[in-house]
Amino acid sequence: MPEKMNSPENKVIKKEHESLIGVSSKRPQAQRGIGGPKGVVTEKPKNFKTSWQKMISFAKPQMPLAVIGLVCAAVGTVVSLIGPRYISQITDLITQGLTGEMQIDEISGVCGFLFLLYGVSWVMGFVQNFMMATFSQRIAQRMRTDITRKTNRMPLKYFDSTPFGDILSRITNDIDTIERSLNMAIGQLVTSVTLFFGSLFMMLITNIWMTLTAAAATALGFFLMSLIMKKSQKHFNRQQRHLGAINGHVEEIYTGHNIVKAYNAEEENEEEFARINRHLKDSVFKATSLSGLMQPLMQFIGNLGFVAVCVVGAMLALNGTITFGVIIAFTIYVRQFTQPLSQMAQSFTSMQSTAAASERVFEYLEEEELSDESQKTRVLKEVKGDVKFEHVRFGYNPDRVIIKDFSADIKAGQKVAIVGPTGAGKTTIVNLLMRFYEVNSGKIYIDGVDISTLTRENIHDLFCMVLQDTWLFEGTVRENIVYSKKDVTDEEIENACRAVGIHHFIRTLPQGYDTVLDDKSSLSAGQKQQLTIARAMIENAPLLILDEATSSVDTRTERIIQKAMDSLTEGRTSFVIAHRLSTIKNADVILVLKDGDVIGSGTHEELLAEGGFYAELYNSQFEQG
Repeated sequence: MPEKMNSPENKVIKKEHESLIGVSSKRPQAQRGIGGPKGVVTEKPKNFKTSWQKMISFAKPQMPLAVIGLVCAAVGTVVSLIGPRYISQITDLITQGLTGEMQIDEISGVCGFLFLLYGVSWVMGFVQNFMMATFSQRIAQRMRTDITRKTNRMPLKYFDSTPFGDILSRITNDIDTIERSLNMAIGQLVTSVTLFFGSLFMMLITNIWMTLTAAAATALGFFLMSLIMKKSQKHFNRQQRHLGAINGHVEEIYTGHNIVKAYNAEEENEEEFARINRHLKDSVFKATSLSGLMQPLMQFIGNLGFVAVCVVGAMLALNGTITFGVIIAFTIYVRQFTQPLSQMAQSFTSMQSTAAASERVFEYLEEEELSDESQKTRVLKEVKGDVKFEHVRFGYNPDRVIIKDFSADIKAGQKVAIVGPTGAGKTTIVNLLMRFYEVNSGKIYIDGVDISTLTRENIHDLFCMVLQDTWLFEGTVRENIVYSKKDVTDEEIENACRAVGIHHFIRTLPQGYDTVLDDKSSLSAGQKQQLTIARAMIENAPLLILDEATSSVDTRTERIIQKAMDSLTEGRTSFVIAHRLSTIKNADVILVLKDGDVIGSGTHEELLAEGGFYAELYNSQFEQG
């Protein structure tokens, strides 16, 4: 669809994409990734707090699961914190027994209670993991569902200006990042915070001087960790965007790898990939390097605090202020106090990645949608096929109008050919008729009804389309032909395939009509086109659009398909876009477009007799080079 791809609107968006990541100037802007001339992302990093506020709001329906899981995490941690006090008691009992009588019954009772405590802690941990796994999977499932539904509500212009790989990256990489973080990081963070403050409380009631010693070292760790988080968040944002860019590049190159090889463009594309990959590596390196400092830093602070506590505890024990059992209990508490620091560092690192990923997901979910049509109740069912364009004006960007003043009155059952040079607006006319885009001004009528008063779904039901670019999905031949049509018989499918001349080929396939079409299927471009034409025949809609439908087939197959299309167009209003003017000689009306205006209309013979622009186009096909 050259009119769309070259539209000013797309160029503006492409320039915005170009400003985000360094790419080769030789490559079409529409396919570029994200970046700037020196590979530096220039967008302002979004706020960590704002991203998580959106995430919490989105997760509200599933929040009871998270609350149960987090409460279990907290309870399990609190229960485990009681243990060291009883370990201290056991230590004192054993110390006393070494100089006197060993109180085995009392020691056994304390050990049994410890076993019960740690058993309860294990059960709470199991429930926490189960609840958080359920919570995270449901959130990820809902996100994928919402993105799918959002995609169906998005205007076509968004997909014309956004690399498919970037969209796929949001659905896969970004949501997977969110799912992992919600499953592990949140529970770990709650456990760590509970363990940290619980240990602090237990240390305070055990000995205040040793507690102050441990807290002093920890305060330094928190201060340094906050500085690292502030620096690393922008790199996590860039990491997710560069990941989307490289996915878009790979998807594009592998989709057109035949063209890449045919034009010996491997080296250039390798350089392009290396450039984008380098930007991704740089952003990942900076993000992980900075965030990676947090865990060893916290370990160092924890060990420093442990050493300080041991020194202070030894001095207090020598003075007789505390017992040996208190030192044992306190060393356990110090480990429990410092251990959460590294865990919190890991959790915050994961949450930073989640904030960047959720920012991209919500950015997509908040994109502008097609206008709401729930209030429209008018429905066209029995359609004759009269179509009227009345002073239609349209541009993909207000600064450059593609269709300037298009008017046409087409009667039911007429076969209308739209011809003109590339960029004249042929496909744009069809897009406006299907309401893939809305007109800037003017009206389009079907059977006297303004199509803007009808829902898009109703309009799409009135048309069957065969495009230049064939689209087949992974499924059986039968499923590809029937597609969304209900209650189609095998006889109807076979008749449609016979009409387009592909029935015999299908019968030679291993499972006939039940053969699965996938990447291993060796269908020619012409055979794929024949299947899409058969699909249009099955749809059996009152209006038909053929956009270069025979461009991918040989001359013999073209004649077979042309005959089938003549049968298909009989009794239907049909719009045919063709560069091969020999294929539309029998059209009832030929509309000649140039620079967005109709400069001629009539039958093939009438337009040739006029000797104008159409005659030049037609005769140019037979000129010898």
